[in-house]
Amino acid sequence: MTAPTNREWLLVKRPQGLPQRSDYEWREGPARAPGEGEVVVRVLYIAMDPAIRGWMDPSGNYFTPIPLGSPVTAVVLGPVVESRDPRLPVGTMVCGLGSWSDYATAPGLFFNPVVDADQHELVAFLHPLGPVGLTAHYGLFDRAGMKQGDAVLVSGATGGVGSLVAQMARLGGASKVVGIAGGPEKCRQAMELFGYDACIDYRAEADLSAAIARELPQGFNVFFENVGGRVLEAALDNMAKNARIAICGMISGYNATEKNPGPANLWNLLVKTARLEGFLVADCLGTPEAVEMYTAISRWLKEGRLRYKVDVRDGLENTPETFNLLFSGRHDGKLLVKVANPT
Repeated sequence: MTAPTNREWLLVKRPQGLPQRSDYEWREGPARAPGEGEVVVRVLYIAMDPAIRGWMDPSGNYFTPIPLGSPVTAVVLGPVVESRDPRLPVGTMVCGLGSWSDYATAPGLFFNPVVDADQHELVAFLHPLGPVGLTAHYGLFDRAGMKQGDAVLVSGATGGVGSLVAQMARLGGASKVVGIAGGPEKCRQAMELFGYDACIDYRAEADLSAAIARELPQGFNVFFENVGGRVLEAALDNMAKNARIAICGMISGYNATEKNPGPANLWNLLVKTARLEGFLVADCLGTPEAVEMYTAISRWLKEGRLRYKVDVRDGLENTPETFNLLFSGRHDGKLLVKVANPT
């Protein structure tokens, strides 16, 4: 078959601070034919995930760094249009690691078939039924060990992960769920849409530690951390005994040009015999436990017990600017780029 024309964004410079247009290059040409075991996916949607910023760095953080001159890596959703992987025949709707492009050619192992696509809207598979939902469930129940009666604190309260964590904590029998977000509108959404009992606007609080203490005078049992920096330090002042902190991300430092100092109060972990643990959702991908988690999430969605919100922006050509909305907070829900219409 004739290779379709492919537009793609290449990473050509390691960003210093917030990524700039000059860090990327726009390229048009034929889509790469699949090799043995590879597939070509027609990209319909691209997920804008903060982790991509780390992958642009020389270290890659916890992932192989994106080679300069290569397409920017991202989680994508779309149908297989050419396949040399018998597990994924042409026409299979998949979700997995592709790129900022019209067509993603990659090993079939990078993608998983979308199950029950007719029972949920497609964008759900890049939010609650994708890596984001699995991150929330795995981090809250497995790594943080949340149990009935726990008081739960969540930073990045209205983000893709945080908004799901709050609802899952409710479903798991939390005694109180408190969020931390930026701005009164996000705090309103946190309570009205996602079930938080209270939400602290960190931008409006001169003393964030005191604000957390007002909402959780006995401290939190579980803290689901997405932000880092002064948010983490304030939380460490407010732990109940044997508290558990699951670190999902630290977006406040992703564009830092200098190393941020660590929290000055780590001693509190010892005082409260608490546990702070980072985790990667990749550690549970493809496991039987992950299947069980997705089954539970799918059931909650069908029963109307789990809400999600997406912010879909049009145009592959606008992807660099759309990506940077993650770091300004100027988005409303899980941020996605729509590349093409489903047929």
